[in-house]
Amino acid sequence: MSGCGCGSEQTEHLERKTLAILLAINASMFVAELILGWIAQSTGLIADSLDMLADAAVYGLSLYAVGKGGLKQAKAARISGYLQILLGAGVLFEVLRRLLFGSEPESTLIVIVGGIALLANIICLALISKHKKGGVHMQASWIFSTNDVIANLGVILSGILVSLIGNRYPDLIIGTLISIIVVRGGLKILKDANETRKSAGGA
Repeated sequence: MSGCGCGSEQTEHLERKTLAILLAINASMFVAELILGWIAQSTGLIADSLDMLADAAVYGLSLYAVGKGGLKQAKAARISGYLQILLGAGVLFEVLRRLLFGSEPESTLIVIVGGIALLANIICLALISKHKKGGVHMQASWIFSTNDVIANLGVILSGILVSLIGNRYPDLIIGTLISIIVVRGGLKILKDANETRKSAGGA
């Protein structure tokens, strides 16, 4: 019996340690990508930076939920889902603003920053993959990390296309696609959280 308790405590400790590392990586990348994305006039990078911010919030909420019951884990996941949807809508607004008022994306900077963000997210994905079978809060973290890698590949592709084609539309398209991925991820998290809440006896 005591062995089970120790195993549970060890799992919780590992989850907390993993989430703390993910939180630090994503918070740092949010600041870096937002600043460099603004300098590069890239909606793709700005979208990805906001995705990093959403991830940091999710990891923080998941860190809070570690070791707590299913209802609290579901609540943390639901907040994460709503936040992701909100940020996705914000990115769509930024894409529309730049479409109307113009932008001149810097392709080289987009590719370099996108590559650094991709490396950071691959590290995050490798860390969280060990816990993807855990509670709904950890599953939400896994969804976020997977979406991030896809988004980073899109950002790099947009930088290459901006250079080859010579206009801003690939960047705007990738920014739009990332926002859709972010919103879809948020909806998936909400669905999983509601199912967990029902199974745990929540209203």
